[in-house]
Amino acid sequence: MPSVAIIGAGLGGIAVAALLRRAGFTDVVLLERAAQIGGVWRDNRYPGCACDVPAPLYSYSFFPNPHWSRRFPPHHEILAYVRRCADELGVTPHIRLNTEVTSARWESGGWLLTTATGEEIAADVLVPAVGQLTKPVVPVLPGSASFAGRALHTAAWDDTVTVTGRRVAVIGTGASAIQLVPAIAGDALHVTVFQRTAPWTMPKPDRRYGRARRFLYRRLPGAMRPARAATLVLAWFATRAITGDPVARTLVSALSAAQRRWQVRDPALRAKVTPTIPLGCKRTLFTNAWLPSLARPDVDLVTEKITAVEPRGVRTADGALHEADLLVYGTGFTATELIAPLWVTGRDGVTLRSAWRDGAHAYLGMTVPDFPNMFLVYGPNTNTGTTSVVVFHEAQARYIVQAVRHLSTGAAPLVVSPVRAAAHDAEMQRRLSRSVWTGCENWYTGPGGRIVTNWPGSGGEYTRRTARLDPADYDS
Repeated sequence: MPSVAIIGAGLGGIAVAALLRRAGFTDVVLLERAAQIGGVWRDNRYPGCACDVPAPLYSYSFFPNPHWSRRFPPHHEILAYVRRCADELGVTPHIRLNTEVTSARWESGGWLLTTATGEEIAADVLVPAVGQLTKPVVPVLPGSASFAGRALHTAAWDDTVTVTGRRVAVIGTGASAIQLVPAIAGDALHVTVFQRTAPWTMPKPDRRYGRARRFLYRRLPGAMRPARAATLVLAWFATRAITGDPVARTLVSALSAAQRRWQVRDPALRAKVTPTIPLGCKRTLFTNAWLPSLARPDVDLVTEKITAVEPRGVRTADGALHEADLLVYGTGFTATELIAPLWVTGRDGVTLRSAWRDGAHAYLGMTVPDFPNMFLVYGPNTNTGTTSVVVFHEAQARYIVQAVRHLSTGAAPLVVSPVRAAAHDAEMQRRLSRSVWTGCENWYTGPGGRIVTNWPGSGGEYTRRTARLDPADYDS
């Protein structure tokens, strides 16, 4: 029976371990560098942190959650779901916490992993499931070290930090900031938001799930399927909107414009929050509270360029000093630096960094030539801007189970054909070159302009294309 080493105990790694166990494979270990499982939902716990994908789709289809309190669940409920999945799906006994893998190399027909303590762990199959949103970006701003107050990133929130009565400067207007600012406005003495690019927003169709609904879901889990199916349809429509369907794009754009007109009465402020980038170029954000929070008298939206951070606050290009006691970076992640700083060496001494010197790529987002029996979860071109990443995790987990089942027959190691991999990558880049994501600076694009994170189609297309492992895709 093949042994499998999974790196990372977030939703992706847990999905792989759970489905391997269900298929009868028990020689599985999940190596987690942190003291707890949960991935991004362990690390992100800033005020207002919640899912921006509807709950029916932000869960495994094989383990639906009847306990969500609302359609867009808060952070603590998602983290509780991750932990319950690990416990009830039998994954917890396979997890090793506080175990950071620093390198992995293919040696003598198998993988040898080395941890930060020097321990070596052997496995037949390697599954890096470290995610794309794990390395926070903190911009290098002149004078930032001189700031007299506290500075932190939303992904490294300190629970001892209080915003009550403080002047808070928030840099960024992405998914984290649009949740944080409404949560702290009114509690903080004053909030100053620094915006480089106005995001596209949409009304958030949120609602509470009452006791009767939760009771029904607990007694009849199948009753959750229609909501999941309906959410998949909405995700498909959103995909159409950002991939060029004129009807879908017009409807979404009109709804976003109507939200701005309804929630922002001040024409000057409305001009500031009106996007100048194409719809979908950056992630469209679902919110009911962001725009009203910017209209508060104790919240300022600043669009002038930041020139420096000073001991008492943030200086902008117009010469103004915006005083602050707390500086919060809502500036995202280095998503294009996949699996760094893990050092992976395949056959004949080929390193993954050298294979990816022109940008990360992988066949079906999972496997790379010269790296036998290695299957990435949330790898290159498997991010989604319109649906749940859990859909992709599940599809990858099912594919990996097929690979392990194939290897269990005594078959030779699976190393994807360079021809197949090159053809797949050419298709991805061709489709992505025509996508809206080329229209602005975003976290989907690497330094060379190559889009290395996003899948160009729908989640349904990815699920279909990964439904069956074809041994012909692999060299013997």
